[in-house]
Amino acid sequence: KDVFLCYPKNTTPQILSNRRVTTCMQRKGGHSMEFSIRGIKKQYPGGKMALSGIDTDLSAPAFIGLLGPNGAGKSTLMKLLTLGLLPTEGKITLDGTPLQKQETALRKTLGYLPQEYGLYEELTVWQFLDYMAAMKEMRHTARENIERVLPLCGLEERQGSRIATLSGGFKQRVGIAQALLGSPQLLIMDEPTVGLDPEERIRMRNVFVEEARDKILILSTHIIEDVQSVCNRLIVLHEGLIRYDGPPDGLLALSAGHVGAYVCAAGEADLMAGTHGCQVTSKVVTPQSTTYRLVAERLPAFARPTTPTLEDAYIYAMARGEAAS
Repeated sequence: KDVFLCYPKNTTPQILSNRRVTTCMQRKGGHSMEFSIRGIKKQYPGGKMALSGIDTDLSAPAFIGLLGPNGAGKSTLMKLLTLGLLPTEGKITLDGTPLQKQETALRKTLGYLPQEYGLYEELTVWQFLDYMAAMKEMRHTARENIERVLPLCGLEERQGSRIATLSGGFKQRVGIAQALLGSPQLLIMDEPTVGLDPEERIRMRNVFVEEARDKILILSTHIIEDVQSVCNRLIVLHEGLIRYDGPPDGLLALSAGHVGAYVCAAGEADLMAGTHGCQVTSKVVTPQSTTYRLVAERLPAFARPTTPTLEDAYIYAMARGEAAS
């Protein structure tokens, strides 16, 4: 479990009601933070190589969608950026200084929602957020910050409820709310919309867009819808390597000519009986026909090229990565 939300077992937190907090919206000097990531490798005990040489830069403002299958290295990269892990090789700098030398400063400008986290379930929503504000060393505006994030996350009517009584979706909103406390300049969200209904997913995407106006916001997800309409940059990870890093339109352009459709009428021989080196991304069967949507480096002659979606483009990037490995 990650330390930003977890608590020691068999302990009771001190509740610091109405404690005021200091916000950290800008770094010293008022400039935006800039990360440089060079030659980053991470190998876990046992030999698993999670990252195999990552090079990229991150600077505000940016809303970055981090995409990749399970085991691609997404969570590892985010933990490296939060100093939850240290790299096996390579270097991460923040504003030109090694990140490891700026742990205190980083934590004051960081909002982090890990994929797995613990909550003080005996506390109310307000008490938990008040406690997290104190943990983040915010000393002057706790109440104002909590009153800001409660409506953003749809928690106003639940602020007096004990966390233990909340549904999984509401607990996820509490996790998002604590990450937003203090309007941190670096926001890292690992699968933030898991457990949310479609209406709440849209609500939170809109919140993230507003929060990312002057910040670095990294959103890791398996849900393409969560990034296609809001992110201005995508990083696609696969097998520990970056397969794409750029704007969504660039990923779509990369897959142009590699996405096709094929309709097989009822009673006809199905030409998709063989794989033809294609990956089928959807298959719709009706009494009249079967319609395939497919992705391939070279489309078969019977497939009609069609405009790619971001999901098609992502799958194509994955397929290219496997071919290059």
